[in-house]
Amino acid sequence: MTERERVVVYCDGGARGNPGPAAIGAVVLDPETDPPTQLAIVSKRIGVTTNNVAEYKSLIAGVAAAHEFPARAITVKADSQLVVRQLQGRYRVKQAHLQPLYQEARALLAHYDEVELVHVRREHNVVADALVNAALDGD
Repeated sequence: MTERERVVVYCDGGARGNPGPAAIGAVVLDPETDPPTQLAIVSKRIGVTTNNVAEYKSLIAGVAAAHEFPARAITVKADSQLVVRQLQGRYRVKQAHLQPLYQEARALLAHYDEVELVHVRREHNVVADALVNAALDGD
C-alpha cells in the first residue's frame, strides 16, 4: 500500500442532554483527489456521556480509521474548540475524566510526521454532524 502525503479527518461528537445519549461521526478523506475521495466513515452510538467526551471519542475514532490509509501528514477538522485547543497545547486539560482521552488522541496523532488541528465552524462540518445525528436517530 502506498503512503499518501496527507489524509483529512472531519469529526464530530454530540450528546442529547449533557450528559445524555451520545454518538460520534467522522469521515476520512484523501485530499489529493478532486473531489476528495472518501476513504472511511464512522457513525455510531457510544452510550450516555457528555458532549466533550463524545467530541474526543469522535476524533480518536476518526484518526484510528485514518491509520488504515497510511499517510505522512494528517489534518483533523473538528467543531469542538475545546478539544482542538487542548490537543494544540493552547488549553490545559483540567477535567480528570478527559485526561485518558487526551492521551489516547495524542498517541494516535504521534504516528504522523505532521499534524494540523483545525477548529471549524459547525456549518463547515456538516458531514460529520450528519453522521452523529444518523447514529442517534437510529438511521
